[in-house]
Amino acid sequence: MKSIAIALFALKDYLFREWIMYIPFYSVRKFFLAFTVKHLGAQCFFAIGVEVRNGQNISVGTGAVINKKVLLDGRGGQINIGSNVDIAQEVNIWTLSHDPHDDNYGTLGGDVIIEDYVWVASRATILPGVTLARGCIVASGSVVTKSVPPMTIVAGVPAQKIGLRRSNLRYKFNHQPWFR
Repeated sequence: MKSIAIALFALKDYLFREWIMYIPFYSVRKFFLAFTVKHLGAQCFFAIGVEVRNGQNISVGTGAVINKKVLLDGRGGQINIGSNVDIAQEVNIWTLSHDPHDDNYGTLGGDVIIEDYVWVASRATILPGVTLARGCIVASGSVVTKSVPPMTIVAGVPAQKIGLRRSNLRYKFNHQPWFR
């Protein structure tokens, strides 16, 4: 009986990840996301091809934009994405990784918190246990291994402070294209 339950879960996960999230109409994807993700804020947007792992650990705020081929891995902890957050294409957000010091290749998990008005540029990687504080920016290709203070711009591998953001952060996202 247990193997049947595992097989059904795997089939559901496969169909959601490889079929549902590639439907070209966001309203249809959002309908299914509502059953998969713990919380979806108003006017949030998930582009085509977003991969959600353990969506019951993922919350997304109002006006957040999650672009194509983003990975949201909620297997090792919570992912909390604030309001008016822009996550660009091919970003990986991990809550689970392997412990390099464990003789048995064990895992380490941790929550990822992304506060309001954060901008994560293309192909960045956010590792478990990281908080991206309000208004910070993560540059393209960066690997974030430590929490980032508010309004700080980070870049590199590992990500380091390169500047401060000067903005009053008054914008509101409402990205709702018909196709994408």
